[in-house]
Amino acid sequence: MKNTWLLVGLLGTLTTCSPKISKTTAADFSAERLRYKTGQVPLISVHRGGGDLKGYPENCLESFAYLAGQIGRPGAPAVIECDIDLTRDSVLVMMHDATLERTTTGTGKLIDHTYAEVQQLKLEDNMGNPTAFRVPTLNQILTWGRTHVLFTLDVKRNVSFASVINQVRQTKTESNVAIITYNAPDAALVHKLAPDLMISVTIRNQAEYDRLHELGIPDNRMLAFVGVKAPEASLYTFLHEKGIATILGTLGNLDKQAAAKGDQLYTEWTAAGADMLSTDRPLEVSRVLRKR
Repeated sequence: MKNTWLLVGLLGTLTTCSPKISKTTAADFSAERLRYKTGQVPLISVHRGGGDLKGYPENCLESFAYLAGQIGRPGAPAVIECDIDLTRDSVLVMMHDATLERTTTGTGKLIDHTYAEVQQLKLEDNMGNPTAFRVPTLNQILTWGRTHVLFTLDVKRNVSFASVINQVRQTKTESNVAIITYNAPDAALVHKLAPDLMISVTIRNQAEYDRLHELGIPDNRMLAFVGVKAPEASLYTFLHEKGIATILGTLGNLDKQAAAKGDQLYTEWTAAGADMLSTDRPLEVSRVLRKR
């Protein structure tokens, strides 16, 4: 009964903006918001689109809607980091793992199942509790997110960048997304396929920036992931001088450190130069940054 009530309530948020979300403006969902500007409010990126809350699975549309309403604020919409994989019949769906066991009531490899088969499954939260929610498609989440959130899209090994970019074009969400890449050649490929899109690139030092620059990726298309430990202040200064916004991955060790030593650490990390925090604790981060 509880999950049924959650489904009814959250489906309402998919068709009408919650009060918190509706305070944002069209400019908040522009790619410009993913570039560095002095004085901007730090953004919160929800790792895997959530999942550490009971009843809210990761990579789930209803979880995206709930968290967007909780952490979105004027000038700083929620950022949903989410994962794209492929069914046997080539439907792009949201799923982190190659297998179904951890996040759904199913078993086996995702790539061995058709979309129709996957739709018979229920998503489970990270505590293993089944919910009433189903695996969403990339098309569904982009269509919904156009006026609700920003996305960083993690493209899994089975999926081509071209197919994801095609879905972005079809849903007219070019201004809402950044494509995540993990190496310079992939970043160059994405830029070649879609020179107008933002790209999340790894820059932990100047050498990594230089490699991207040599491959022709302009500064105004880079969103820099600086790693999962706080970098030297000089890296933030270097990137900000080029107009490049930064993402610090607090997921993992830094989130654990904040939980143990105090959530004020999130304020310290943003004050040091992180323009976005990618976290498994979005509600805690939001509470601290709102006070700031």
